[in-house]
Amino acid sequence: MVRDVAALIGRIGVGVVFFAHGWQKVTEWGLDGTAQAFQGMGVPLPTVSAWFATLVELAGGALLIAGAGLPVVGVLLALDMLGALIIVHLPNGLLGQGGYELVLALGVAALALGFNGGSLTVDRLVRRKRTAEV
Repeated sequence: MVRDVAALIGRIGVGVVFFAHGWQKVTEWGLDGTAQAFQGMGVPLPTVSAWFATLVELAGGALLIAGAGLPVVGVLLALDMLGALIIVHLPNGLLGQGGYELVLALGVAALALGFNGGSLTVDRLVRRKRTAEV
């Protein structure tokens, strides 16, 4: 049970950060502003990338917290961070202004939690209900 609570705490912490970043893209910058920022950073297909990042971070963050759609959510969030790492942050090095330490930590944490999210998840409740119905 301790491992499950630890996984829940991890999912909540990492999920909140992802959700907040997606929320920021919608409420502070707007999707057009996010696309313009992505274009300035050299992100390919900036409008499509802005939509992808925003939706994955918002929905993925919420789903990670709930433990729903694991491990697909973990993979999508990790891919989102892999793109940010390679396209934007890698040239800045690991640490310092614009470094990739945060996107690296978030990406690997999302991937790990996507495959090891514990038993306190919506996925488990759904599985349990389906098993009981059969």
